[in-house]
Amino acid sequence: MKINNNIAKKLKKDFPIFKNSPGLVYLDNAATSQRPKQVIKAVIGFYEKENANPGRGIHTLAEKAMIRYNEARKIVSNFVGADSKEIVFTRNATESLNLLSYTLLSIIPKGKNEILLTEMEHHSNLVPWQQMAKRSGMVLKFVKIKEDFTLDLEDAKRKITEKTAVFAFTAVSNVLGTINPMKELTKIAKQKGALVIIDGAQAVSHIKVNVKDIGCDFFAFSSHKMLGPGGIGVLYGRKELLEKMRPFNFGGGMISKVTKENSEWAEVPHKFEAGTQHIADAVGLAEAIKYLEKIDMKNVSEWEKKLTEYAYSKLSTIEGVKIYSFKNSSSIVSFTLEGVHGHDIAELLNRDKIAIRAGHQCAMPLMNVLGVKGGVCRISFSFYNTFEDVDKLIKSLKKVKEKFKKR
Repeated sequence: MKINNNIAKKLKKDFPIFKNSPGLVYLDNAATSQRPKQVIKAVIGFYEKENANPGRGIHTLAEKAMIRYNEARKIVSNFVGADSKEIVFTRNATESLNLLSYTLLSIIPKGKNEILLTEMEHHSNLVPWQQMAKRSGMVLKFVKIKEDFTLDLEDAKRKITEKTAVFAFTAVSNVLGTINPMKELTKIAKQKGALVIIDGAQAVSHIKVNVKDIGCDFFAFSSHKMLGPGGIGVLYGRKELLEKMRPFNFGGGMISKVTKENSEWAEVPHKFEAGTQHIADAVGLAEAIKYLEKIDMKNVSEWEKKLTEYAYSKLSTIEGVKIYSFKNSSSIVSFTLEGVHGHDIAELLNRDKIAIRAGHQCAMPLMNVLGVKGGVCRISFSFYNTFEDVDKLIKSLKKVKEKFKKR
């Protein structure tokens, strides 16, 4: 389905939030996307017709719930080009990354004592590794960004060495919108024997991802940023690595045998899924993926690129606006307005029913690198946004500027 402005308007009708909030201009999709009625209906339908605890009973409802859960895992795995046994359900991308930070030490070879990140990481792909380094005595390093807000690949090549145990980087920056060359970075790191972990939270709903083609070891993402329910996330991991790793949580569902003295773990991915899982949310995530695939990720990327370019050009005409995003970014434009705090901008835009994000964007180290003390304003698109959404933003932003100009 090729998306243009008219198609985007039609697609917006699938999202009840816009009917229930007339006039809403939602430009905070990088924080969380809206949910189409198809996803909402799927979640409600599960609770109304199939709700049970899979794996805990042989009655009909339990069997149906297990079938739906397994189907959801298969749909997710196909979406990112993985095997279903390589897909672990978590609460969100943050938990996926924390899981890795607590379990990877058991498979890291001796002599590898460095963790490499980038300066553009979200706190969720920084703090877990920072804390792992503190616990283990490993050294934390960062790849620099360039003046055009892209990653410095030469700096990456210098810093990825035989000592690099883990190279964890974002697929798409949640501030800069930069799409990092995942395949190239993975190749460089694998040549030095490093484990490659990709934070894909800002990627999977905007660009087509195939983990096997990329060649990474792990890939994390969240449902709520890709039209799905909150409270469920995904960790892709290469099967041979997942099998070697120790479990993160312990309890029911992740064991094959328990005695008073010892326990044996279930096969992957189940050994990482202790307790009752978010079955209905998994069903909802699968429905969100079906929705995205019906539109086709290529069409999503192309339309969002047009919106981003349009917003970039319009913002560039406003005196006092400074843009902190890669010009050909993925659905994100961050900016500041001289003399006006970002929180004031967001509050005044909100009065015009325009929702944006303002602040450090969960990326304080990056704000320091950029030299931005009060954070930035961020607009972020989904395929249901339109040119009119951008026009309303620009009109309201000009009003904000005039209001503060008179002070």
